[in-house]
Amino acid sequence: MKFLIGSDKMEKDDLKKLLEDVKDDKVSIDDALFELKKLPFEDLGFAKIDNHRALRVGYPEVIYCEGKSIDHIKKIVEKMDQGDSNILATRASCEVYAAIKEVCEDAVYYELPRIVLIKKRELKKTNGKILVVSAGTADIPISEEAVITAEVLGNTVDRLYDVGVAGIHRLLANVDKLYEARVIITVAGMEGALASVVGGLVDKPVIAVPTSIGYGANFKGLSALLTMLNSCASGIGVMNIDNGFGAGYLASMINKIGEDH
Repeated sequence: MKFLIGSDKMEKDDLKKLLEDVKDDKVSIDDALFELKKLPFEDLGFAKIDNHRALRVGYPEVIYCEGKSIDHIKKIVEKMDQGDSNILATRASCEVYAAIKEVCEDAVYYELPRIVLIKKRELKKTNGKILVVSAGTADIPISEEAVITAEVLGNTVDRLYDVGVAGIHRLLANVDKLYEARVIITVAGMEGALASVVGGLVDKPVIAVPTSIGYGANFKGLSALLTMLNSCASGIGVMNIDNGFGAGYLASMINKIGEDH
């Protein structure tokens, strides 16, 4: 029995099955103990893989690649590939993808958001929809990081790109999309005003992501971050600069509240 799996419910079901098999003498106590030992984490020396995360928080561990050595990433992927989870690796370069492909030929690379996905199971899609809105085309890589993250976590996701406040009629022509969504992610650089505009139009949570896109006084995203933090529109939560992954993850948690599992 393997425990690196795709959702909180699946992991609980596997644990129940293990306990039932012990009760019915199908699995020995020693074998069950061996499986349970792997639940908290597996120590690779340089990394400790958190096998228990899906049970605690609903989603399995994700590999953040930036700053890690190629060799370490390959070994982490090899270990995680022994389970049944979808494996998500973020901030992955083409070089990292090529290395992962060597140990897992099913890996797929999303070049714009720099995400590697090893898809091992289909997850049921949500009824509720997450809408990712970008101010400009330069914000699309971070927007796509949010999109792919949310989709891998089992959400229905829609896109609305290049509708920033420099041409606000583009946004207003698509308000139906805003109204249909359960959660909205707004991604904007420059002054980051898009989040405030969207927040003033809808009755649902808005997750704002400032990007590092902009001229010098943008301070690599700081101006957009401060604008979003100081928004006069209510119901807006703000992620860190360029954190599309965090936005997609949080939007998934919100979107799945009330969903039937």
